[in-house]
Amino acid sequence: MAPRPAWSGYLKLSLVTCAIQLSNVVTHAEKVSFHILNRKTGNRVRRVYVDQKSGKPLEEDEEVRGFEVGKDEFIRIEDEDIEAVQIESSHTLDLDGFVDKSSIDQVYLDTPYYVSPADKVSEEAFAVIRDALAEKKMAGLARIVLYQRERPAMIEPFGKGMLLTTLRYGDTVRDASGIFADIQSAKMDGEMVGLAKTIIDKKKAKFDPAKFRDRYGESLLELVRSRKAGRKAPKAKASPKPSNVVNLFDALKKSLNADDGKAGKASSKAPAKRAKAKAAPKRKSA
Repeated sequence: MAPRPAWSGYLKLSLVTCAIQLSNVVTHAEKVSFHILNRKTGNRVRRVYVDQKSGKPLEEDEEVRGFEVGKDEFIRIEDEDIEAVQIESSHTLDLDGFVDKSSIDQVYLDTPYYVSPADKVSEEAFAVIRDALAEKKMAGLARIVLYQRERPAMIEPFGKGMLLTTLRYGDTVRDASGIFADIQSAKMDGEMVGLAKTIIDKKKAKFDPAKFRDRYGESLLELVRSRKAGRKAPKAKASPKPSNVVNLFDALKKSLNADDGKAGKASSKAPAKRAKAKAAPKRKSA
């Protein structure tokens, strides 16, 4: 079953328009979540809104949004009022600029969404825009209204579909220069940098998301299983905390030697297995 679209509307490139839909990239299906219970009865509890002055709980049809304009003074905003607020980006992604994706600093990238054609009629125009972006190696810039806020967005080819990534506003991203101001500039020893580069080369690998696991989530599930089986909660394994390096050069050399030792053990085990495999047929024939 296809997931429910997070947004439906149109993608527009000049006079070319096609119907599209956005789907969430991230799923929270495997997230470990807990319910809040009454400690005495074990029953689930629920959150309710109460009147701040009377303390009486409200029914859902008694709730209404309010925008504060003064102390204890609010303007009431109904759901239909919000639904009536429509601008072009509420329903149309107008590609009004194109950039090299690498020119967008990573700190401005926010939430990704898969983009796909909403119907068969739109597939041809969708493919034309996608392939044109791919051949030019460019990303399109647009604006989109999501969750009652207009957000800048970047659209790029992604396989047979496209990927839309919402962008953060410039005034919401902190300037890094203030964060890094106290870091002292220093000329590094070439030999030490060389050792660090060697360690990086030895640990070079291809990115494989399947290798990443939520080990903390797995530990929580193990806790739940233990409690369900009537066992005590597993004791936390104390992991040593790293301390500041006193002699950086020695630490780099030890790191390199440790990696070489691991590689040596792995290579020494491999020939033994091959030799054992070759010896087996002799014993069988004898």
